[in-house]
Amino acid sequence: MPKGRSEKIIITCAITGGIHTPTMSDALPYTPDDISVQSIAAAEAGAAILHLHARDPGDGHPTPDPAVFMQFLPRIKQSTDAVINVTTGGSLGMTVEQRLAAPLVAKPEMCSLNMGSMNFGVYPLADRYSKFRFDWEERYLRGTDDFIFRNTFRDIERILKMLGEHGTRFEHECYDVGHLYNLAHFVDRGLVKPPFFVQTIFGILGGIGADMRNLMFMKETADRLFGGDYYWSVLAAGRAQIPFATQAAMMGGNVRVGLEDSLYIGRGKLAVSNAEQVAKIRRIVEELGYTIATPAEARRMLALKGGANVGF
Repeated sequence: MPKGRSEKIIITCAITGGIHTPTMSDALPYTPDDISVQSIAAAEAGAAILHLHARDPGDGHPTPDPAVFMQFLPRIKQSTDAVINVTTGGSLGMTVEQRLAAPLVAKPEMCSLNMGSMNFGVYPLADRYSKFRFDWEERYLRGTDDFIFRNTFRDIERILKMLGEHGTRFEHECYDVGHLYNLAHFVDRGLVKPPFFVQTIFGILGGIGADMRNLMFMKETADRLFGGDYYWSVLAAGRAQIPFATQAAMMGGNVRVGLEDSLYIGRGKLAVSNAEQVAKIRRIVEELGYTIATPAEARRMLALKGGANVGF
């Protein structure tokens, strides 16, 4: 396999995340039913991987509760062949124990895994809204000016070992250049084995900026560190989402979209669903002459254990 390149382009869709809040978009799903419906539609639109968080059904607050995850994971699995990828990042302020609770029950094919501690600031978003639908939202956002997203070497090793026992593989989320070197450390120790999936992330306050030169440098660094042992994917926050995904596709990389990463479909226009974003990047990818991967092809490329071997 050439460095970082894919035979076909995997589209990942991050359905709800733990950053945006209900006030920001009516399309952001937070009930189990809405998460299920939007996930199934995103898969039908072309997403081979669905990246999933859970929300409190009453007020949309991120929750680590396995019981809430189990209200939508089985339904999505029964309705689509897409790879289900459960977060271990959870949301801002959750402990590592809370972040592990649902994945250890679900034993999914994939989990996200953040590859380093970092400042993670979304507090500027709070200034865009004069009123919030739920009381928790403004406090949650503003509190991130004094927040460190914890992912120590011990934390990462623990997650790798505990979920690895169940055959779960990872979307290694790298928000900066140092995170690539952290991943290389675990590769050198034999705790991460190829082929592994590297998600390079741009535009989060506290991580590497959404500058095309940074995209090139992150790819060059990953190539230097990992050679032909990895598959490369790109996500960018907000307005950079589609331009960065397009550039990644032209470089033979995989792409991630979804309402976790951006609430918009175009300049000043909110997306009506996750599926709308998937359909847009699929059109771009195919018009560039590339082919999207099916879930079965994504499983083969990433050496996943298969949907029959999960805990839901």
